[in-house]
Amino acid sequence: MKPQDFEQLLANCADEPIRFPGAIQPHGVLLTLSEPDLKIIQVSANVATLFNRTPEALLGQPLHSLIGPEHAQAVQAMAELNTFIDAPPLHVTLNGAEFEGLLHRHQNVLVLEFEPHLKDFQPRAPNGRTSDLGKMLRRLQSAKTLAALYDISVTEIQAMTGYDRVLIYRFEEEGHGQVIAEASAPSMELFNGLFFPASDIPEQARELYRTNWLRIIPNADYTPVPLVPKLRPDTGEPLDLSFATLRSVSPIHCQYMQNMGVLSSMSISLMKGDKLWGLISCGNRTPLLVPNELRTACQTIGQVLSLQISAMEALDLSHQREEKVEALAQLDKAMKASDHNVFDGLAKQPRLLMDLTLAGGVAIIEDKQLHRYGNCPEPAQIRALHKWLQASGEPVFASHNLASVYPPAAEFQQVASGVLAMGLPKPVDNGVLWFRPEVKENINWSGDPKKPLDLENSDAGMRLRPRTSFEIWKVEMAGISTKWSHGDLFAANDLRRSALENDLARQVEREQQAVRARDDLVAVVSHDLRNPMTVISMLCGMMQKAFSSEGPHTSRRISSAIDTMQQAAGRMNVLLEDLLDTSKIEAGRYVVKPVALDVNQMFEEAYSLLAPLAMEKGIDLSFNAEPGLQIKGDPERLFQVLSNLIGNAIKFTPRQGNIGISAMSNGEEIVFSVRDSGEGIAPELLPYVFDRYWTQTENNPTGSGLGLYITQGIVQAHGGKIVAESEVGRGSEFRFTVPKVMQDAHT
Repeated sequence: MKPQDFEQLLANCADEPIRFPGAIQPHGVLLTLSEPDLKIIQVSANVATLFNRTPEALLGQPLHSLIGPEHAQAVQAMAELNTFIDAPPLHVTLNGAEFEGLLHRHQNVLVLEFEPHLKDFQPRAPNGRTSDLGKMLRRLQSAKTLAALYDISVTEIQAMTGYDRVLIYRFEEEGHGQVIAEASAPSMELFNGLFFPASDIPEQARELYRTNWLRIIPNADYTPVPLVPKLRPDTGEPLDLSFATLRSVSPIHCQYMQNMGVLSSMSISLMKGDKLWGLISCGNRTPLLVPNELRTACQTIGQVLSLQISAMEALDLSHQREEKVEALAQLDKAMKASDHNVFDGLAKQPRLLMDLTLAGGVAIIEDKQLHRYGNCPEPAQIRALHKWLQASGEPVFASHNLASVYPPAAEFQQVASGVLAMGLPKPVDNGVLWFRPEVKENINWSGDPKKPLDLENSDAGMRLRPRTSFEIWKVEMAGISTKWSHGDLFAANDLRRSALENDLARQVEREQQAVRARDDLVAVVSHDLRNPMTVISMLCGMMQKAFSSEGPHTSRRISSAIDTMQQAAGRMNVLLEDLLDTSKIEAGRYVVKPVALDVNQMFEEAYSLLAPLAMEKGIDLSFNAEPGLQIKGDPERLFQVLSNLIGNAIKFTPRQGNIGISAMSNGEEIVFSVRDSGEGIAPELLPYVFDRYWTQTENNPTGSGLGLYITQGIVQAHGGKIVAESEVGRGSEFRFTVPKVMQDAHT
C-alpha cells in the first residue's frame, strides 16, 4: 500500500463520528426533552422492549406521561437549578423493572437516560475485599511515591468494581502509551510495562476522553439502538452524545475489545491541567454493568489521582532541580575564577560537567578552542553539529534521537545518539554539548507499531480494522539514548544563565577598564597639552607686537599667520575642555557646585558677551525673565549652557533674524527657552541633536559635535531636562529646566 493510501485510511478513522453515532447501547433508554415544557422530542427505539411503549406513542408527549408527575417534577427541579450531580437519585419503576435516571444538558437540549438500577451489586474482586470511597481516598493520600500511588489506585478500583483487569495507561510525548500499573485476575494476560501504538487511541477519541471523565461499555457484543427520529427536530442535526453514558461506541473499538479478550470496559480519564495525561482502563471477560454510584466513586478517584499525580510530579521535578544545585554552584564558581573566559572555567571541571547531566561525554567550544572529555564524536563532527545547532536558533537544545532530526548523527550514534547543548549570544562560536550513547533497549509492544491496524471493506470504502494480534513485539531502538530529564534541561538552562551573567560581567568590567583608561589618557593629554597651548598663545601675543598688520607686505602676512595661530590655539583649548567634560559625563563624575543665582543678572552677563556677535549679523537679540527669579545653580556651568545655546542660535540664524531668550517659573522649576528664526533642523535629525559628536555640518565648519552633548550633561547634573523642537525654514527652540531648589551637588 502506498503511504498516501494509508494516511487516507487513518484520516477515515479519525473522521468517524464518535460524538454523533445516532444510536445508544441497548441496556438503557435515552430521551431528549425540550425546555421548559419537558416534552419528549427524541427517544431510543428500545423503549418498546424495555418500557413497553412505542416510540411513536411517546414523541411530542410530556415527560410525566412516561414516568409520572412526581418524577417529572424532580426532573424539572434538577433542570431549573442545574443540580444534575448533587440531586437525589432518580429511581423509577417501568414495565416492572427498576431504573435509575441520569440527566444532563448539552447544546441546548436535556438528555435523560435510564439504565437498570442494580441494588444488590457485589463486585467479584480477586481478594474478596470491598472498599468504600473514604478509606480508599485515605489510602491514596498515604502514597509516598508515584509508583505506590498507581498500585493503590488500580487495586482499590478492582476491589470496588470487580473488573478482571484494571490498569493505568500513560501517554508518552511521541503519542504512544505505556501501561505503568496493573491489577489483574490470575486468568488474565498481563499488560504491565507494555507499549501501545498511538493509533490504538485516535486523536478524536483522546479529545473525548479529555472532555468527559468516564466512559462505560457493559457488553461490547451489542447491536446499537437507533434514536427516533434520527435527527433533532429542533435543529435538524444529529444529537451530540459526548456526555451520554449510553452513547454507542465505534464498532472498531468494540472489535478491539473482543480481540483483547474482554467484553466489558470502563475508562476514567487522568488529567494534568487541561491535558490528557493517561487513563484508568478497566476490562472484564464477561459482560459487567457497574452501578452509577460506584462509577461516580471511580470518577472521584480519577480526579483525586489526577491532582495527586500533578502534585507528586511537581515535587519530583523540584527534587530533580535540587539535585543539580550544588554542582551548578561549583561550576559558577569555576567560571568566576577563570582568568580568560567562562568556557575556560568550565573546561577545568570536565567530570563535574558530565555528572551534571549524567552524560557519557562533553565538548566545550570557545572560538578556535575545542575541549573534549569522555566519549565524544570527532572534532570535525562536533563542529558541524554545533554549526547546525546555531542555525536552529535554540539557546538550549535536547534530543534523545539526534539522527532523526540531524541525519549526519547516524555516523556517530554509538557515542552520541542523544545531545543536550547550550550556547551564548556571542560573535564567536561557543557552547557546551553533552553526549549520551546509544542504548539498544528492547521495548515490549502490544502489537506491531509499524503495522498497527488491518484493513476492511465497508460501505464508505476501505477503512481501518482493529488489530487481531496482541503478541509482544520486540523492537530494537537504534539511534536512541536515554531521555534527558527535566532536571537535565533545568541544569543546562541554569548553567547557560549563569554563564551569560558571568560573561556579561566580564564584558562590563572590560568596558569599565577601557573607560577608565580613556579618561586617564584624556586627563593626562589635556593637562600636558594645556601648558604648551598657553605658551603658544603667549608667544603669539609677543610676536604680534613685533609685526604690524599695517606694515610692509611681509609683515602683514606674518601678522595674519599669527592671528590664525592664536585662533587655532583658542579652539584647541576649547576642544580640550570639551573632551574633559565629555569624559566626566560618561564616567558619571560630572560635578556642579550650586549657589544662589539671580536669573536677570545671568541674562545681563550673557547679553554683554553675545550681543556683539549678534549685532555683526544684524540679529535682534532679546532677553525676557520674570521679575525676581532665583535659582540655585553652578554659575559657570549654567552660563556655559546659555552661551552655547545662544551661540548656536546666532551661528545658524541668517542676517536680520531674531533670537529670543526667556525664563519663567513653572511650579518647582524654572524653564529657560532659546528660540531663533534660523534654518531649523530636519525632522529625521532632531532626535540625535544631543548625541555625542553630532553636529550640523552646514555653516558649521569648526563644530566638534560635543557642545549640545555637554549642555545636556550640565542640565541633567542640575536635575533638569532639555528638549529641542524645530521646523525647517522657520527656526528652532531649545528649552531646559532647572529646579528652584538644589539640595546638594549632583554627580
